[in-house]
Amino acid sequence: MKGKVLIVDDETSLRELLVAALSELYDVAEAGTGAELQQFFFQTPPDVVLLDVQLPDANGLDLLPQLKKSWPDTEVIVLTGHGSVTMAVEAGRRGAYNFLSKPFEGEKLLADVKCAMERKEQNHENNTLRHALETMSGTASPIFRSASMQSVVRTVERVAASDVTVLVTGESGTGKEVIADLVHTLSPRSKNKIIKVNCAALPRELIESELFGSVKGAFTGATSDREGLFRQAEGGTLFLDEISEMPIDTQSKLLRVLQDQEVRPVGGKTSYKTNCRILAATNRPPADAIKDGKLREDLYYRISAISVHLPPLRERRDDIMPLANSFLRRFAAQANRSLRGFSADAVERLTTFDWPGNIRQLQNEIQRAVLLCEGTDIKASDLSISYTKSLSNPEQDTSFTLLEGVERNAIVQMLKETGGNKLETAKRLGIGRQTLYNKIKAYGIEV
Repeated sequence: MKGKVLIVDDETSLRELLVAALSELYDVAEAGTGAELQQFFFQTPPDVVLLDVQLPDANGLDLLPQLKKSWPDTEVIVLTGHGSVTMAVEAGRRGAYNFLSKPFEGEKLLADVKCAMERKEQNHENNTLRHALETMSGTASPIFRSASMQSVVRTVERVAASDVTVLVTGESGTGKEVIADLVHTLSPRSKNKIIKVNCAALPRELIESELFGSVKGAFTGATSDREGLFRQAEGGTLFLDEISEMPIDTQSKLLRVLQDQEVRPVGGKTSYKTNCRILAATNRPPADAIKDGKLREDLYYRISAISVHLPPLRERRDDIMPLANSFLRRFAAQANRSLRGFSADAVERLTTFDWPGNIRQLQNEIQRAVLLCEGTDIKASDLSISYTKSLSNPEQDTSFTLLEGVERNAIVQMLKETGGNKLETAKRLGIGRQTLYNKIKAYGIEV
């Protein structure tokens, strides 16, 4: 889509020259007076305005504050035949991007307009990122303070505008879905939907019809045509969570879809073109998943054009309190409670705990504390996490809260009943297989 330039100058011949120079690259509109400029304020904002200082009915510099108030993201290049350093400084103070004295070289003007367009686009991307992060955190404060997560966000900024596939890795609860949402929000596809599917939660016999769709009579129970998730995500984004839990034969078909950009419904005889961006995530280290036969190596290379790893919360402790404060504000507002923050002992407890469930566990902990605390500050005694692992020796302390002890005993008992079958244990407990793996590791259960 072409950028839009508005020329505001009373010299008809100059406007004609500017239109001729710019119209091949941009959509160009014209105004000859301040009054005509003000009529544009009710229309879609231009990206760049070329604003003459001496207009028949107004001074361009006097119009600048109103212009920037109406169009805060529009970049303004001031034009004048009587330029001075003082005037240039004043134009900048009032919000102008640049200042050009007439006559000026055509190449200089084109270069300035191009730079102004790029700056406007960069500001738009930054504002979109800021809004996305504020939406996630419920606050204007940065949600990620650690260097590792700031690096992740910078990577997301750079790749979001393209259609490149992104693989997000990290333990359960580290925020992989949040990153997928951020990529989608910052992409040109954000006006369309992001469709999310947990591959581990789909029944093996139905996963292909869920993904690709199916036709009536394709299998027992297929009483009508079924629209698959690729079709639902058309023009938008499809997020495949826990992709290493997808059956290997389905991974093979998914690879073909990604290579050919065509989908054939189960039982169908014809294929249709697909246009959706693929994001994927896995709790397993990809190398381990490939070695264990859980992830096709060729599919891995296809979906990991860009790979983003989210460290566990225990490895980025700088993020704990920004996240905790964000959750506190959100849940306090929902509960209509006036809470000031965390006491010193609560901060120490939160920042030294290892958080085996990562951000999801932290969020649940803060929500619980908001509902149950009796004072204006959340204290350590309001928290259910009652032990602190030594940062120098995480294996030193193996005590558990009452709730964790009950959970650990339930897992141990179910593993005994299933003969150590982890998949069956996870099914009977009603949790995901990877969640079970994480809890076995966190609780030091020997299988």
